[in-house]
Amino acid sequence: MSQDARAIIHVDMDAFYASVEQRDQPTLAGKPVIVGGHAQRGVVLAASYEVRPFGVRSAMSMVEALRRAPHAIVVPPRFSAYAAASEEVFAIFRRFTPLVEPLSLDEAFLDVTASRALFGDAATIATHIRAEIARSVRLPASAGIAAVKFVAKIASDVAKPNGQRAVPSAETCAFLAPLPISRLWGVGAKTEASLKRLGLHTIADVAAADPDWLERRSPGGRHLWELSNGIDPRDVIPDRAAKSIGAEDTFDQDLDRGDLAPHLHAQASRVARRLRQAEVKARVVQLKLKLSDFTLITRRSTLPEPTDDGQVIFHAAQALLERVPSFGRTRLTGVSAAELIAQGPQLGLFTPPVSRSARLNAALDRINARYGGDTVATADVTLLDERDDGPRGRG
Repeated sequence: MSQDARAIIHVDMDAFYASVEQRDQPTLAGKPVIVGGHAQRGVVLAASYEVRPFGVRSAMSMVEALRRAPHAIVVPPRFSAYAAASEEVFAIFRRFTPLVEPLSLDEAFLDVTASRALFGDAATIATHIRAEIARSVRLPASAGIAAVKFVAKIASDVAKPNGQRAVPSAETCAFLAPLPISRLWGVGAKTEASLKRLGLHTIADVAAADPDWLERRSPGGRHLWELSNGIDPRDVIPDRAAKSIGAEDTFDQDLDRGDLAPHLHAQASRVARRLRQAEVKARVVQLKLKLSDFTLITRRSTLPEPTDDGQVIFHAAQALLERVPSFGRTRLTGVSAAELIAQGPQLGLFTPPVSRSARLNAALDRINARYGGDTVATADVTLLDERDDGPRGRG
């Protein structure tokens, strides 16, 4: 990859939830592990590589997964453990570049174009990142390196598990050419069938087609032609450019209203840490509830002043919950922060002292960044967590 080209890395943790369980429970190492919900109503949240040869995949119903792999070991999800591991991984990303675009808890794009002067070429940076994740978080990760996001994403998929693949700019079209059209972003089953009726089966076929002809016959055809030719000018958008920052959990079992507080507290704490990492504060807090009948309820409020403090966000979320009339059992809660503003130094002759809560948050962030996402917490978090015995699913 030339030094003039952009350098984009896509890092994707391998079977993330299952890998965390195998790390934390050594007896599961090398075993076919499914992280999932109830055997009758749940879905597979993660499948270890040992169980994948039996056709078990994420988002598959647990009924089907256990039919295919009755010998698999099923473990309930521990969302707090996954969130803690994710925070450690993202802290490693930010050692190499501030341009980190999270896609989920376990994957992100990194723009390391400017970082090459400090850390070496993009492939070397990816190697260092994966090695540090393996050393300090004890989890496997795969990486794809390319000049554009689309190609980097495919490269990391090809590299799995626990590998990396670099695609130099000059080799982009050759790398994409033999891949099936289903690899193109935006090509689902319906679009795939439509393209195949046009005689297009591989990415090379789409790349060779006339873009105007393709656009007339398939909605978004020109975009697919551009991707097939390695054209993807989208930038890596870091967290601080986001319009909101949120966290939500889908529960393995529906919860009563009185059981929601620990989850809201954990979500508020995660949101606050991400706000501080992005160096922004929020003016608005939003609460999201999804009931057992899939009814969606949202409430939002404007804070007296912008904040990045988890306690403030939690109390705002609690107040919003109290405003919701009586409702049945809940399958999902979420807390998000919106109307973000960048934190800037205070100017003036007399600068107010740093608040006690800010000093506490800074201390907690330093300790948790060094030793793990939830090494220490405030006392009320601990008390709430002691009440939180219900497993949680992927958010």
